[in-house]
Amino acid sequence: MIRSITGAMPDPASLSVVAGPENEGQRLDRFLAEHIEALSRSRVKALIAAGQVQRDGAGISEPAATVRAGAAYTLVLPPTAPARPQGEAIAFPVLFEDADLIVLDKPAGLVVHPAPGNETGTLVNALIAHCGDQLSIGAEHRPGIVHRLDKDTSGVMVVAKTELAMLGLTAAFAARDLDRAYRALAWGIPAPAIGEIEGAIGRDPRERKRMAVRQRGGKAALTRYRVLRAWHASVALLECRLATGRTHQIRVHLSSRGHPIVGDPLYLRRIPGAAKGMPPIERSALLDFPRQALHATRLGFVHPRTGQPMSFESSPPEDMAALIRSLDRDPRRPQY
Repeated sequence: MIRSITGAMPDPASLSVVAGPENEGQRLDRFLAEHIEALSRSRVKALIAAGQVQRDGAGISEPAATVRAGAAYTLVLPPTAPARPQGEAIAFPVLFEDADLIVLDKPAGLVVHPAPGNETGTLVNALIAHCGDQLSIGAEHRPGIVHRLDKDTSGVMVVAKTELAMLGLTAAFAARDLDRAYRALAWGIPAPAIGEIEGAIGRDPRERKRMAVRQRGGKAALTRYRVLRAWHASVALLECRLATGRTHQIRVHLSSRGHPIVGDPLYLRRIPGAAKGMPPIERSALLDFPRQALHATRLGFVHPRTGQPMSFESSPPEDMAALIRSLDRDPRRPQY
């Protein structure tokens, strides 16, 4: 007997559907979505993959599994996550804080904003716990995220605590009326030693998680760089300054010139040719670095309330600093 379920469902909910003879051989996710109308097929598929479905009491986790006539399928919905992110006691270094804004040094590995797959444990959760009732943006107490750093990029960020700061900082980022500088370890040595990389950036049509320099359809982007240090002809420490702020901008621009960032999981897919020029120990350390070696080292802006210029700097974290120290210890390193 098949019972279609419509409307709102209790939380948590346990829903059962018995397959009839006409359902024999159907895909499980399609079958359940057709008879639990309150859920989309994509949501049903995700719940099956998460182990939330049983067939006659036994777990089943393959959305493409075929339906058996007469079998009872039970789907359990986990409790709904709160619509508003909750505060969590997550430590982060504070560089400056007043009633309007907070400047922090984001650790590598910390996601900025809750999203599917990262609903908790984010910087937003940490800021809600840290700032408490000082947050006064919109109807809810929430932090004003005016720019982001990728999960595995570390460094200086500013976050608004009030509507005035949110509006002022958003306008500054939109007008590019600020100073942003990054440190990056990149394969090879860009030439010239001081230069620019310009190229519109848009979604990679072959892989949606990646961005790419596009001939058409992208957004204009400009990165200025200079070589600070170099090791052999294999790897360089760069200062990169953003004239625009596109998603993955520095990572995409450097990769497009044949100088991907050390450790980048998206834009460094094979051992670069430049690695052949490194001594074995240093080469292994570079190839084994577990994240993109990219750090937001400086952020300067005008305070939205006082009008005073403010500038904050942060040294690369210990993992990146240790990698640089290991390169400096090579006595055969030529001076750049």
